[in-house]
Amino acid sequence: MDYNRPAPVLISLKRYPHRMKPASGNNKLVKRLSAFMLGLLLTQGLPVLAQAKKEPPSYSDFLRQVEAGQVEKVDLYEKQRVAKFRLKDQSKDSPEQEVRLFGQNEYLDSQFAKTLRANDVNLNVFPNQGENPLPGILLQVFIGFLLVVLLLSFLRRAASNTSSGPGQILNFGKSKARFHMESETGINFADVAGIEEAKEELQEVVTFLKQPERFTAVGARIPRGVLLIGPPGTGKTLLARAVSGEAGVPFFSISGSEFVEMFVGVGASRVRDLFKKAKESAPCLVFIDEIDAVGRQRGAGIGGGNDEREQTLNQLLTEMDGFEGNSGVIIIAATNRPDVLDSALLRPGRFDRQVMVDLPSYKGRLGILEVHARDKKLSDDVALDSVARRTPGFSGAALANVLNEAAILTARRRKESIGDLEVDDAIDRVTIGLAMTPHLDSKKKWLIAYHEVGHALLATLLKDADPLNKVTILPRSGGVGGFSQQVYNEDRVFQSRAWFFDRITMALGGRAAEVEIFGDAEVTSGASSDLEYVANLARSMVTRLGMSDLGHVALESERNDDVFLGQGWSNRPEYSEDIAVQIDRQVREIVLHCYGQARRLIRENRELVDKLVEMLLERETVEGEEFRQLAIAYGQDLSKKPPVPEKRPAISAAASVLSPPSLLS
Repeated sequence: MDYNRPAPVLISLKRYPHRMKPASGNNKLVKRLSAFMLGLLLTQGLPVLAQAKKEPPSYSDFLRQVEAGQVEKVDLYEKQRVAKFRLKDQSKDSPEQEVRLFGQNEYLDSQFAKTLRANDVNLNVFPNQGENPLPGILLQVFIGFLLVVLLLSFLRRAASNTSSGPGQILNFGKSKARFHMESETGINFADVAGIEEAKEELQEVVTFLKQPERFTAVGARIPRGVLLIGPPGTGKTLLARAVSGEAGVPFFSISGSEFVEMFVGVGASRVRDLFKKAKESAPCLVFIDEIDAVGRQRGAGIGGGNDEREQTLNQLLTEMDGFEGNSGVIIIAATNRPDVLDSALLRPGRFDRQVMVDLPSYKGRLGILEVHARDKKLSDDVALDSVARRTPGFSGAALANVLNEAAILTARRRKESIGDLEVDDAIDRVTIGLAMTPHLDSKKKWLIAYHEVGHALLATLLKDADPLNKVTILPRSGGVGGFSQQVYNEDRVFQSRAWFFDRITMALGGRAAEVEIFGDAEVTSGASSDLEYVANLARSMVTRLGMSDLGHVALESERNDDVFLGQGWSNRPEYSEDIAVQIDRQVREIVLHCYGQARRLIRENRELVDKLVEMLLERETVEGEEFRQLAIAYGQDLSKKPPVPEKRPAISAAASVLSPPSLLS
């Protein structure tokens, strides 16, 4: 057998050279270690493989070679029961051959030793020595070392990649704040509309950052923090970016939830790293969005709170107003839950100012619509002031969504510009839902028409009710069969007692029309949401607003029963059981009185109701102004409205409980 032939493993490595390459992306050190490792494996492994390919001689063959005088010397390893020998014609560079011995007797006293002595074979005995284990141990140690080097190299390369999630393996304590330079912000106060009061308050912050010497010269101290409070979508984040754009300073932005991780101490480390970077870039702004995720009250809630989050909050409090201070760094935070924040976070010296970013008024909505309409192609029939009046209570984000939905509807209908119809459909889609297939001509369609006309007619007849905006019987997604929509009067600062009564009466108009037209047996569940709204409004009149016979007292208060803040454990009422019974009677009395008023108006205008229903069945949707004109055209003089009593008739508690609604009509 030719032992000088290259081993098969060497041939496979030459044939597939890519198998010799280490993992992609390793540095030069890893490549050198891999090459050294491969060489060591070849030098240590090839002789072993070569020996493994040669069949070892048997014990009988060994004895025959000894007797024939071919064996030069024998090395006996008693412990391993192995004898290694070299032939006389064998070269010195070739490895020794070995044979395994058997038997229980001592080798020196056995036939094996006698045969060697008889043939003058040089015998060396090694009682306790076997093969040298040092090369194997060194090889195993080096393999372990190489694996450790490869692992560290992988972690170092992953840690240097900060743009992906696995890249944060070694950077848990580093801040995840996004950094924006002056040129990258690109937003100023001209891009923010509808929150003029908040912009005026933050204008001073801009002046602080631009010209701090104007204030420090007279002893004024730059505010440490500004807390933006307001409902979602009102533009708090946009306002913070505008402050940075106006001041022309670096801008760090981070969310409150990015501070806290599953590892203890990571949040506090990130806070330290964030303020360290901010101080290096001072003067600058640090914006923390949704700060209630990390600034919640300490020690409150089930289990006494979260230790990791509280450590993060403690570090934030220290960085904002601690021993060292943070001159030149202004913190702007945003939240829509100021009631859950820790009192230490809200004190002067940390968040010196609290700016309310409320829902925009009519002028604010008009300004927001003008900003978002810059990149929209509107037709001439779209009046933004009319859209602003039809969207009370909309936030800036909701108004942007309305214009975007209108643009989508325009593209779907293959029109060149956004029309008033698309804007109106977009408002309905956002507030109520997507329009569905119209009802078929059936009893259900007639019932829905009478129900919605009952609401619309009472909104038109009642003196203190809000004006009607639209009435339709087109179904909407979410199970809405039709709706009657009013326009909220923003000019009215406070709501009167008469407005509450007319509001409840109008809400009960649908149920009153069903009963008057179809009878008690045909009453449906379509008024379920109306009844729930009426019950809440009437109870609020009695328990909170003092608009009942119980007197001018507030028996209940609006409180946030937040279990995670330690609240809401006991729902014990603030009044006695006798007062609770009187509250229930007063609520029922108000509802029954308004229900009787609604039925009376429907019954007195029965012919008008029938004509309006026929018109609504034909057209399916009628605008509010058109509905009022049609009511006039059908013979109803709106200037002579049925009188609404300023004071409710005296109805005894017993009568209000025992009398059915029909007796009050």
